[in-house]
This record gives sequence, structure tokens and C-alpha cells, in this order.
Amino acid sequence: MSRNLQLQKDLHDSHKASNELTYSKYLALDKVLNAQSRQSNKHDEMLFITIHQTYEIWFKQILFEITSIREILAAEYVDEHNMLVIVSRLNRVWEILKILTNQFVVLETMTSHDFLGFRDSLGTSSGFQSYQFRLLEIYLGVKNELRIQRENKSFLEFFEGNEKQVLQDAMKDESLLTRIEKWLERTPGLEENGFNFFTKFKKNVERMIDHKLTQAREMPDKERREREIESMEKERNHFLNVFDENLYNKQLKAGSKRISHKAFQGALMIFLFRREPRFHTPFQILNTLMNIDEQVIKFRYDHTQMVHRMVGTKQGTGGSSGYLYLRATCGDRYKVFLDFNNLSSYLIPPSWIPALTDSMRRTLSTYDDMNYLETSVNDVLQLNNDVFGVTPPKECPFKRQDSAV
Repeated sequence: MSRNLQLQKDLHDSHKASNELTYSKYLALDKVLNAQSRQSNKHDEMLFITIHQTYEIWFKQILFEITSIREILAAEYVDEHNMLVIVSRLNRVWEILKILTNQFVVLETMTSHDFLGFRDSLGTSSGFQSYQFRLLEIYLGVKNELRIQRENKSFLEFFEGNEKQVLQDAMKDESLLTRIEKWLERTPGLEENGFNFFTKFKKNVERMIDHKLTQAREMPDKERREREIESMEKERNHFLNVFDENLYNKQLKAGSKRISHKAFQGALMIFLFRREPRFHTPFQILNTLMNIDEQVIKFRYDHTQMVHRMVGTKQGTGGSSGYLYLRATCGDRYKVFLDFNNLSSYLIPPSWIPALTDSMRRTLSTYDDMNYLETSVNDVLQLNNDVFGVTPPKECPFKRQDSAV
């Protein structure tokens, strides 16, 4: 090969190699690994930057997962096959939140005096300005009216430009909580002209309380008898707050409830009949949403404790009250799926749970079993026809007769 041809080949090979997708190129490591720009010469500032950049990358992944779940739930009818996808992605969000919470342990290897060495270099930058975390709150469904204001201002006042616009647009869209609420409102068994679960549930609770009151009134010990009667009356009033739709809606307006009255009924039915095959996955979804809620609160709490340890009660770098402000965000007002936790106070003993009708039991069975069997048999018969020329019968011998379910 001539020297000229060899040079051309080397040039071609070099150009080809430069266009190949390598590990570094795929992950854009040249950008990622050069994005840590310290504002001081203090060693621990590198850890501070790395931890917070890691948080933001994980926030991006969580937002990606939540967005996909909201899109699935946006359908008027949620395909049962997508339910496991929702469970899987919610569990992924939960696991990521655990990682985020555990990262505070790494950050706390830096002492408060180490942090003080470069704190002034942060200027007015603050974790409060994490637009992705505010977006996560909105996506999940934190109620704007329940937020704790900073300096008597909306949190939006601390953002500008594209970030502020994205947050405003997100607030106009339906949150995960709203999508879950609408999904729960379609729970099978709530129909008044069908199984009518909630009416049956109310009647059974009233019978249960009356039964307990009768037993209490027959107690020979006066003090115990009066205590039990008082307890039963309190329990009756407790249930009345959810039985009476007007009373429930007042609590919803006040912010102590998060989901509609009908969605509450659906969630309660899922909790009570969680052992029924069709409710297995919905119960996992509600349970995982509670896990996510609790983990977000743990994240807030551990962040608050870390800030308290680092700066005490000093004012935050962004101008907030720092620890005092963060501590106030760890309460129930920032819990999105609070109603699902509170369902436990409305559960009743199995003997008082409304009995399922035969039709409702079929509906809550592995409802697609017969469809699957029918489809599978038809597929095999059709395969025999296609491959071996065997004509399938006009009707599957295992065809379900009850087509209404």
C-alpha cells in the first residue's frame, strides 16, 4: 500500500473511531465531570456540590417516572396490564427517595465548622430554589393553599424565567393525586345500581355500633359501662364525618381531606377487600403511595436535622428562617396521600364487612382468567388450522356464558 493510501486509511479509521459511541460519550462525562465548580478553595465544598448535583439528577429521574405514571392514569379506562407497570415505577420512586435520604449521612461527614469555611461563597443560593423539588411537589399533588409561605410570598415569587413558567404550567395540569382520585372513583362495586358498597358498609357499621352499645349497657360495672358507651358514641360520630357527604366536603374544603368522597369510598373498598384478586394490585398502588409520602417526609425531616446540625437556627442563605422554616414543612400539610393512612381508622372487623354477592365476587376474581383461557384455546385451535389444516369449531368449548362480567 502506498504511503498516501495508508494516510487516507489512517485518517478514515481515526474519523470512524471519533464517531463511535463510547461509555464517556454516552454518559456525556466530559460535561458531567466538569460541572463541579467550587467558589472557594475549601476541600469540603466539592462534597457539597457533588451531593446536591446528585440530588438534582435523581429528582429528574423521579419526575420522569411520575410523568409516565400520570400519563397511564390519564386514560378514561386504565388497562389492567398497566397496573403492574405503575406499581413497578412507584416502587422505583420509593427506592430512589430512600437513597436521597441516606445521602445526608455522607454530607454529615462534613462538620459544621467545615461548612462555615465556604458558606459565604454560596451567596444567596439556597435549596429552596431547587425548581425540580418544587416541581416534584406539584407533580405529586401538594396543595398550594397548604404550603407554608416564605416572607408572606408564594414560592413562585422566588423563581423567574423558564423555571417559573414550567412551575406555573405544572400547577394547571392534573397531579398524580388527582389522577389517582379519578381512578379510585371508578372502583367496581361503588355503583348505586350495582353492589352499592358504601350503603352496605354504612348499614353494617351502624349495626356493629348498636351491637356494641347493647353489650356496653349490660355491663355490671357502672364506670366501665359509661366509659364504653361514651367510646361507642365517639366512634359513631367519627364514622358520621365520612358517612355524611356534606360533612366530608367541609373537611375537604378545609384541607383535612385530600380526595373526593367517592374516591374515599373506592380506596376504603380496596382496603377492605384487598384479598380479592382484582384488588391485589390497586392495594399495592395505594400502599406504595403511602410509602412514598412517608419517605418524602423522612427526607424533609433528615434535611431539617442536618441543617440544624450545620447552622443551628441561623438564617438560611436564601433569606429564609432556615431550620425553623424547614421544620414547619415536616407536618401533615405536606403529606399528599394522607387520606390513605387515615383509612385505618375506618376499617372494621371481618365479620362486619359487607358480604360480596356472587356477581361482585366474580367481578373481583381474576376477572380475565376465563377470557385468557378462551383466547388461549382459540389461539391453539387457530394454530392447528394454520399449520395442520384442522378446522377449529365455531365456538370455543370453554367460552364463558356470563358475558356481563
